[in-house]
Amino acid sequence: MKKILALVLALAMVLPMVLGTASAESYVGPDWAAIDEMDHDEASDAIYEWNLGEFNEVYQDAKAEVTDLDLRLAKMAIAEAKLMESGVFIPVYGDGGAYAMNRAVPRTVTTTSWGMDEYRWGTAMVCNELITKEDRTALTALWAEAADEAAWFEAAKAFLAENGYTLTDTWNFQSSYEIATWDTIASSFTSDAYFVAPCWSPLLQYDAKNNQQPALAESYEVSEDGTVYTFHLRQGLKWVDQQGREIAEITANDWVASMKHMIDNNDALGYLMTSSDGCGIKNYDAYLAGDVTDFAEVGVKAVDDYTLEYTLEGPFPAFASMMGYSCFAPLNESFYKAQGGTFSVDGDEYTSGNYGTSPANIAYCGAYLVKNFTEKNVTSYVPNPAYWAAETVNTPNINIYFNDSTDALRAYNEAKDGTIAGCSFNNSALVLAKEEKPEGADATYFDLYSYTTTNSATTYCGWVNMNRGTWANFNDNTVGVSAQTEEDHARTRAALNNQNFRLAMAMAFDRGAYNSTIVGEDLKYAALKNSYTTGNFQKTAGEVTIDINGEATTFPAGTYFGEIEQAQLDADGVPLKVWDPTADSGAGSGDGFDGWYNPDNAVAYLEKAIEELAQIGVEVSAENPIHIDVPYGAFSESNTNRHQAYKQSIEKVTGGLVVVDLIGYADSTSFTYAYYRTSGGDESNYDITPGTSGWGPDYGDAQSFLDTIQPYGYMTKNIGLY
Repeated sequence: MKKILALVLALAMVLPMVLGTASAESYVGPDWAAIDEMDHDEASDAIYEWNLGEFNEVYQDAKAEVTDLDLRLAKMAIAEAKLMESGVFIPVYGDGGAYAMNRAVPRTVTTTSWGMDEYRWGTAMVCNELITKEDRTALTALWAEAADEAAWFEAAKAFLAENGYTLTDTWNFQSSYEIATWDTIASSFTSDAYFVAPCWSPLLQYDAKNNQQPALAESYEVSEDGTVYTFHLRQGLKWVDQQGREIAEITANDWVASMKHMIDNNDALGYLMTSSDGCGIKNYDAYLAGDVTDFAEVGVKAVDDYTLEYTLEGPFPAFASMMGYSCFAPLNESFYKAQGGTFSVDGDEYTSGNYGTSPANIAYCGAYLVKNFTEKNVTSYVPNPAYWAAETVNTPNINIYFNDSTDALRAYNEAKDGTIAGCSFNNSALVLAKEEKPEGADATYFDLYSYTTTNSATTYCGWVNMNRGTWANFNDNTVGVSAQTEEDHARTRAALNNQNFRLAMAMAFDRGAYNSTIVGEDLKYAALKNSYTTGNFQKTAGEVTIDINGEATTFPAGTYFGEIEQAQLDADGVPLKVWDPTADSGAGSGDGFDGWYNPDNAVAYLEKAIEELAQIGVEVSAENPIHIDVPYGAFSESNTNRHQAYKQSIEKVTGGLVVVDLIGYADSTSFTYAYYRTSGGDESNYDITPGTSGWGPDYGDAQSFLDTIQPYGYMTKNIGLY
C-alpha cells in the first residue's frame, strides 16, 4: 500500500503535465513521450486516469456508502454507467443461453452466482435417462414452489420416480478447464477453484434453494457496529488425506493458518481482504505495508478451538456472502507444514513446499476426495466419509473428462450414448440434434430433450488493451508473434486510448453473429450480456432518490440495478441499452438482447474519433487503417468461426478503416497465455479480445464486479494496466 500511495501522489504531480482534455474541438490525448518514460505502474496510473477517471471518482463515492444500502446500490449503478460509457471493454455473453440436453436434475445444486458453492456438487441429482424438456420445466416449477431444500428434494425424487426416471450414483461431465494448482488459497483462477472446491467445506454454504446455511460453522453473530463476525464451529469434525485417513480435528486455528497463507499469496485473492478492494479485514493492509508487524493484530482470531472471530476495519454489508470463496477456505497447519510449507508471518522465508502440487498434497474437509487425476484426461471424485454432511451427498461419484474442443461433436455423441450426463449444443451438434432420433422414438433429440440453459451472473467481455507491452507471448516469445510495425504499435495505442474509437469498435461488434457460431441462429441473443454487473443482480429494498446529472431522481422499492444504470446512460445521451423492462416475460432483464450493436452509431463515433486522432497526427484512412491484433484458438473450429465473425463484423461496419489481424494459436494452453494466465497488464498479448476472459461475483454486492476495474483491480490487466 505504501507503493500505491506513493504512486498516487506522484501521479497527482504528473497528470496535469501529461494529460490534455479530450473534446471534439480540441483533442490533445495522452502525452505518450512522457508516459513512455514512466515505469509500468506509473504509466498505468496516467492511462487509467485519462480513460477511467470519471468512473473511478463516482465509484469511490459509491463504495463509501455502507449504511444506506439502497443509496449504495444506486450509486454503484451510476458508476457502472460511466464504466460502460468509457468503452474500455464490452460485455459479451454469460454462462448460459445455449440449447442443451442433460441427465442432471435442474436446481439440485445452488445457482447462487458468487463464491464457489456451485462447484461443490454434493447435492446434485443425476438420472440414468435424459430428462425431457417438459419434465425439466415441471421440475423447475416444483423447485420454485418448494419451501426449502428438503421439500424440494423430496418433491423432485417423487416426480422422477412417478415419471419413470432412475437416479444414478455417478455424474460424468466434460470441461475444458486445466488446473494449475490444488492450493485453492494461492489461486484466483476459476479453472483451479473448479476442481478444488469439492474438496473443502466453507463456514457457510448456499443450498439448492439459494439460501445460505451453516456448514462448518453451526452459527454466527455480528456485532452491533457491523465489524465483528463470530463463528461457532461444529465440534468433532476431521481433516483427512486423499485416502480418507484422519489427519486432525477441524478447529478455529485452521482459518488463522489460512490467513497466514493468504498474506503470502496476496497477489492471488488478497484484494478481497483489503479495505480498498474488498471486505477490509482489520490491519490486513497495515500488515502488508509493514505498519503493523504483529500478525496477532490482523483481524482473524481463534478465540478457542471452536470459536472464530473476524474483525473488519468498518462495516461491510456483504461479508457473510463471501464465506464460500477460496480466500476463506480453512487450511490445516500441521498438514501444510508436513508438506514443507512455511509462513512468512512466523519469521520464515515463505515456501509452499509440495502443498497443492497434486491431489495427494492437500488436506480434505469437503464432500469429496480425489480418487484419480490425470492431466488433460480425467479427474475422478469419491465421497469423503468424514464430511460433516455426508448423508446429504446425492451423487457419490463424479468424473470430469477433459475436452480440448478440437472435436466439435465429441460432447454431443458422448451425451447421446450416456458416457457423459449431458451437453450444450454447439452449431454442429444442433444440426444433428434436429435430425437424429433416439432408438425407437418418433421425435428428434432436439424435440424431446432440448432446453435453454440459464444465464449466470458471470460476464465474459471483449477487452481493449490500452497499453500493450508485448507482441509475443510472455512465457514463449516464439508464440503469438504480431506482424505489426513500430509505427502500427503507436497508431493502434493512440486509437485505443480514444473513447470515441473504443465506442465505435463496441458498436460495430455484432455479438449476435459472434454467438451464433457456437449456439446457432435461434439462440444467438440468449446469452448476451449488456452490462458488467448483471442487471437484476440486486434490487432496492425501499424507495431511493439520487442525483442524475443535477436532477433528483426517485426510484421505487424493487428497482433493479440495471434500471438505474440505464437512467444514467440515457441522461448522458450515450446510445447503449443495458436494461429492457419487457425482457424475461416482463420481469425485466439486461440479458438476452443486443443493446450495443448499431452500425450507424458506430460510424458516427468513428468519424468523431478520426477527427480527434487527426489532431494528434494519426491519420486513419483506407490507405492507412488501424490494425487490431486479436488472438484466437486455431485448434478449434468453433473458436475460429467465432473470431472470423468478429473480424467480418468490425471490418464491414468500419469500411476497412480498421483491419482485424487474427493471431492463431495451435493449442489451448498457449492461447490462454495470451490473455488469461497473465500476472500483469504488460503481459497481455493482444489489442482486443472479443469475448474471452470474464468475471463472476465473489459476493453479493456490485462492488465485487466494479472493484476489479478500479486502479490495481484484478481485471485491469485485461486492459493492459497494472
